[in-house]
Amino acid sequence: MITKQRQFTLLVIIVFITSVLSAQRAAEKPFDLENDLLLLHYDFKTDVDDLHSAAAFATLANTKAFSGVNFHAVSGTYGMQAGLYVPPNKLCKLAFGTNWSDADADFENAVNEVTTKAIAIIKNGGAIWIAEGGQSDFSAALLKAIKKQLPQFESQKRYHVVQHSDWNEETTTPSSLSYVKSNAHYQKIPDGNATGNGTPGFRADDNITLELFLNAKMLPIWQLAIALANAYNGEEGRYLNTSMKAGGLDFSDFSEVCWILGISEFKDQTDYFKWVKVNTNQ
Repeated sequence: MITKQRQFTLLVIIVFITSVLSAQRAAEKPFDLENDLLLLHYDFKTDVDDLHSAAAFATLANTKAFSGVNFHAVSGTYGMQAGLYVPPNKLCKLAFGTNWSDADADFENAVNEVTTKAIAIIKNGGAIWIAEGGQSDFSAALLKAIKKQLPQFESQKRYHVVQHSDWNEETTTPSSLSYVKSNAHYQKIPDGNATGNGTPGFRADDNITLELFLNAKMLPIWQLAIALANAYNGEEGRYLNTSMKAGGLDFSDFSEVCWILGISEFKDQTDYFKWVKVNTNQ
């Protein structure tokens, strides 16, 4: 049983964490919708949650507030973890169109593609923001490629990496993680799998009737993401996502996107879908 003293202590800790995070955000230069580039890095190995996270972002990019966000997604940004890849290509094509590179198929080519996009943004005065939906190996390689062409690039001010997962850090190649932490503006935020810690919690076992919230354009993206996730979840030694197994959703990596874009309206999945319904042309 949790005593009143224990409850009070937990409340104080939560308030403190929230205050620190708010102060940290206030001190930062926010994402500039007109000039900055948002990179969505997904490892797709071996948890299937990136599939739902990709659908969550595609939906956000279809809303009135964020339809103009400049983004590019990269699949296969995995690090040292063992296990099988979750093939996402069909979903990536549907969700991202041509704004997508495949690092699993050709790592070097993906680095070159994203470097070209990033340098154009940097030369125009913009910044690079990475929602790290996996390990930081690709982010390290990308930053090295940028610095090779732009040695004077102030990467600690204009190359932002946002990570929410301890496990993702632990399975990043140590030299890559060290490089990113030393040469980028690296931000570790609270885990997006849980609520009440300063970031939205986007993993739950509860089933959500998506037809109540999504328009005809976005619903097929979610249906495909869920179908692929169900097909690969726990299969052939892949990580078993118990929330998805129970019929729920997990787009926990999307918490990083919310952090980058300064979205504070969401506490959990329900808040997200209600907001999407109000802010999307049905």
